[in-house]
Amino acid sequence: MTEKHIFLIGPMGAGKSTIGREMANALGRPFFDIDHEVVKSSGADIQWIFDVEGEEGFRERESRALRHAIDAATSAVIATGGGIVLRDENRIAMADAGQVVYLSATKQQLYERTKRDKARPLLQVDDRKAVIDSLFDERDPLYREVASLIFSSSGTKAPKVAMELIRTLASNSD
Repeated sequence: MTEKHIFLIGPMGAGKSTIGREMANALGRPFFDIDHEVVKSSGADIQWIFDVEGEEGFRERESRALRHAIDAATSAVIATGGGIVLRDENRIAMADAGQVVYLSATKQQLYERTKRDKARPLLQVDDRKAVIDSLFDERDPLYREVASLIFSSSGTKAPKVAMELIRTLASNSD
């Protein structure tokens, strides 16, 4: 398996943070959750950043956190936020620094996984399903553009998905 970074990208609810943590533990690698890094470096939660600085302010902080994670370790597992792919600079940085895995799931699965979540600013609306559909349609081509591997996170528990993904990455690096 590559000694470069492994980036997990995909929509909200795809399992990037949970699967990433499992992978990092199994591989003995550092783990970075970009959303967590933004919160840690700013001292404010994501909702506050969106409320005060807007989405653009959050995206700037997210890009800085990504650059920091890339520079902080040599072979980490890095779980990104769903919108990380919106900036060209982020897609380029990830592609240059490691393997980019698009954790995919159906729109219905994403809705089911996020329907009770109160911590996602973009989903604090009446019609969450419409927002998930819209974000998916906007971002799916960007995920596919940068991904070196598309891997389904559907239908099984995170530890199993993590182990299957590790095996797939190992066999692809031979």
